[in-house]
Amino acid sequence: QVQLVESGGGLVQAGGSLRLSCAASGSIFSFSVMGRYRQAAGNERELVATTRPGESTYYADSVKGRFTISTTNANNTVTLRMNDLKPEDTAVYYCNAKQWGGPSMYDYWGQGTQVTVSS
Repeated sequence: QVQLVESGGGLVQAGGSLRLSCAASGSIFSFSVMGRYRQAAGNERELVATTRPGESTYYADSVKGRFTISTTNANNTVTLRMNDLKPEDTAVYYCNAKQWGGPSMYDYWGQGTQVTVSS
């Protein structure tokens, strides 16, 4: 059973920075894609950034140039560095990993971590 354990987040003023980490129970190379989603109160969950371990990255337009997603192979961790945070970045952030199991793709989720940006 895949486990994703999240850490980081918290309260920060606008313009500040935070770092979110997600430690996977297995090698990150066992996953096709890893990424971060967020869900603000009253909104649907939305994609923030993804990475194909060792390959490409993708960012939502709203965070491009401010957020950076990276992987650390040694401890199977995916990190999201968030700079120049804005109040509209306030949300619960979820780590996600997608893994092939035979013909099917499985989604795994972390427990979520709150990010609050004050104006």
